[in-house]
Amino acid sequence: MRTVNGKILQLIGLIGCTFWMTSCKQEQAGGQMGASYATMKVETADKELSTSYSATIRGRQDINILPQVSGTIERVCIAEGDKVKKGQVLFIIDQVPYRAALQTAEANVEAAKAGLATAELSYNSNKELYAKKVVSEYSLKTSENAYLTAKAQLAQAKAQEVNARNNLSYTEVKSPSDGVVGMLPYRVGALVSPSIQEPLTVVSDNSDMYVYFSMTENQLLNMTREYGSMEEAVEKMPAVKLQLNDGSMYPELGKIESISGVIDRQTGAVGVRAVFPNASRLLHSGASGNVIVPEVYKNCIVIPQTATVQVQDKIQVWKVVDGKAVTGIIKVAPTSDGREYVVLDGLKKGEEIVKEGAGLVRPGQQVK
Repeated sequence: MRTVNGKILQLIGLIGCTFWMTSCKQEQAGGQMGASYATMKVETADKELSTSYSATIRGRQDINILPQVSGTIERVCIAEGDKVKKGQVLFIIDQVPYRAALQTAEANVEAAKAGLATAELSYNSNKELYAKKVVSEYSLKTSENAYLTAKAQLAQAKAQEVNARNNLSYTEVKSPSDGVVGMLPYRVGALVSPSIQEPLTVVSDNSDMYVYFSMTENQLLNMTREYGSMEEAVEKMPAVKLQLNDGSMYPELGKIESISGVIDRQTGAVGVRAVFPNASRLLHSGASGNVIVPEVYKNCIVIPQTATVQVQDKIQVWKVVDGKAVTGIIKVAPTSDGREYVVLDGLKKGEEIVKEGAGLVRPGQQVK
């Protein structure tokens, strides 16, 4: 029985070894035959990518309206949200004391004119009498000084009249530009002065709107290299889009108008300003949104991201050369849409690469 059992065990071991060797040969044969992968021929095309930046919206001018004289508000001539023109009256401050001051100033001018006329007559008379040796030189000089004093008093009175007239005109608070009226914290009867903490209102010139956003230092460097200089970038950059706070797209395109030349030390960002037309008055000062800046690549190589493998800080593709996988390192554009890469270096038109499943390929593997 022991002999029979031993022979049975030997037979089982022999069968196991034969099965294992057969499996290894099948695996080796399978590896030599290669695996099937989707491949693609590298072609060139135009590609537009975009980057979104958080932005704040401001009117071309947000002007604080402050009174230039003190007094109580007699009339409010506008309402919140009104469109106003340059020079339009917004508020009227009590004019009674300023009219009285102007009348006083005008009266002082007339009195100064009369005094000057009298001093001039005396001076001219003294000149004739002095020529006839009737009066002394002292009398002549005294009358001349009186004449010059009267002349100065007239000039002073006229200056006071101008000041009084200006103060009266300041009781009509006018808009310094076209725009839209903001909130009105002061009403009729409120006492105001040039030193008030809160302005009478804010007039926003929103015919065009400024949209402010920030770029990182690296984005600024990439853009400068692409266009040659910041000045060239501002001139040649394509139109930008604006996504409003509710997710909708603003129908008008904007233009980047200026880029700050100073990088913020705390944030490492640089300020950028774009301008958007606002004929429809859809944009409001103080709102927020996202500026979408496009980057257009002409006649470039575009590949799907599924054809790449990230190896530390490098991006790798598998080229198919004579039916075998050969690794290749590529350089891609810093901006992507999450689906495709724009290849700047490492691939040529006409080359074949593995399109999908790049993470499963091994060097030298046959690719079908």
